Amino acid sequence: MNEHYYEKLLNIRTLGDQKVFNESVHYHRYEPTSYPALEILSQQYEFTPEDSVVDFGCGKGRFNFYVSHFFSSSVTGIEMNSYFYKQAVENKKFYFQTNKYKKDNIDFLNCFAETYDIRSTDNKFYFFNPFSMQIFAKVIKNILVSAQTNERSVDIILYYPSMDYIYFLDTTSPFTQIKEIKVPHMCDTDPRHRFLIYKWIL
Repeated sequence: MNEHYYEKLLNIRTLGDQKVFNESVHYHRYEPTSYPALEILSQQYEFTPEDSVVDFGCGKGRFNFYVSHFFSSSVTGIEMNSYFYKQAVENKKFYFQTNKYKKDNIDFLNCFAETYDIRSTDNKFYFFNPFSMQIFAKVIKNILVSAQTNERSVDIILYYPSMDYIYFLDTTSPFTQIKEIKVPHMCDTDPRHRFLIYKWIL
C-alpha cells in the first residue's frame, strides 16, 4: 500500500518533512514513520485494545492514527512544537469526520517530552529518534519511576535508533532488547531502518 492510500483511508495529512524550526536544539526535525515501516511493525509486533501507547515527538500524528485505527489502542502523542501540535489536532478532526464509528482514544499534548506525566496505564512508548540523548535519558527515568510506582511491564519501541539510545538502554537501564524488526529494502541501503523492542518486567 502506498502512502496516499493510508492518508485517504485515515483522512489525515501527514506527508512531507519539517518546514519550521524547532524551539529547542535538543529536539530533532519532524519526519513521519513511513507507512511501509508501520506495516512491518504491526505484522511482527502486537498492539492491543488494552494498550496505552505514548508517541514522543508525534509530529502530525501519523503513528497515533495508524495504531488507534488498526488496533484500537489508546494513543497519546507528545509534541513540543506548537505548529505540529496544531496540525495533529486538525488531523484528529479530519480523522473522525470519516471514522465516526471509531472510539475516541487519541490524545495530543503540546509539551516537552521530559515534562509529560507518565500515566499509570501507559505501557508502550514509541521513539523515532525525536530528541537528544539528554532528553531521552530523562524520559526513560520518568517511565521507570512510573512503572515502579504502579507496577507493570513496559515496552520501549525505537525506530531508526541512534547508537546513543541503544548504548544507554543496553548498559544503564533495566530494559532488555527482545526483538529486532528490519524494514525490507529500506534496511538494505540504511541498516538503521529497523525497530528495536525493549521490555522491562518489574
